[in-house]
Amino acid sequence: ITVRDYLQLHVFMCGGTVGAILTCPLEVVKTRLQSSHVTFYISEVQLTTVNGASVAQGNVFCLLCWYGLSAIYFAAYSTAKEKLNGVFEADSTQVHMVSAGLAGFTAITATNPIWLIKTRLQLDARNRGERRMNAFECMRRVYQTEGWRGFYRGMSASYAGISETVIHFVIYESIKRKLMESKAQASMDQDEDESVKDASDFVGMMLAAATSKTCATSIAYPHEVIRTRLREEGSKYRSFFQTLLTVPKEEGYRALYRGLTTHLVRQIPNTAIMMSTYEMVVYLLQR
Repeated sequence: ITVRDYLQLHVFMCGGTVGAILTCPLEVVKTRLQSSHVTFYISEVQLTTVNGASVAQGNVFCLLCWYGLSAIYFAAYSTAKEKLNGVFEADSTQVHMVSAGLAGFTAITATNPIWLIKTRLQLDARNRGERRMNAFECMRRVYQTEGWRGFYRGMSASYAGISETVIHFVIYESIKRKLMESKAQASMDQDEDESVKDASDFVGMMLAAATSKTCATSIAYPHEVIRTRLREEGSKYRSFFQTLLTVPKEEGYRALYRGLTTHLVRQIPNTAIMMSTYEMVVYLLQR
């Protein structure tokens, strides 16, 4: 990875880390809504089960998960894109799709144990005042009851979730390309330098990121519910397809979209800010 790529990644992750911490309570709510144990309404989840200890432990693992996943993902994406530009047409849809897929596969495989612990801690519902399970106790418990394989529960659903990343990047790159073509045409008409960007360019990229993320998340969201079910302790769910068939059969198809609204409220602003920040850093480093 080049020095420029490192600087881009570092700035991107700093902005994303703040967003991940601030929105972590929503992550806890979403995870509990996705769980097979939820039998109450969203307001009750927020008021009765998400206490300070849940959020505190969730913050630590939201930070670890996001930072680790992002670092690995963008390093892998940048490397794959550079290599594939020499195989396919440079910056083509094929390059973005394959790069996103390879990066997602690499990041998921490396970070799944952290995500599993995060999910278990967020689902550890105890009354206020009771001692809560910490991360080390959770890791020991997983190992003692399920062995090393237990740390990789839900990974098949995460692999299925690569489709969300691919859809997101393909739509984002497509919208960004159209915005750039529109700006180039306008610059030619007005005899201006198209390489100079202003605030409206980055607002456009924020909207592109928000639009692409909304589409991708809405299409691929069921894998999130399936992943949470697979990571539950003592779960009856054993595999991706078994869970995909069992959940609608027992709870209806709407159960596959539990927590979607909370997830969108958390993800869309974060994605819009992070992608526009990334594009701005790339632009400044290229000047």
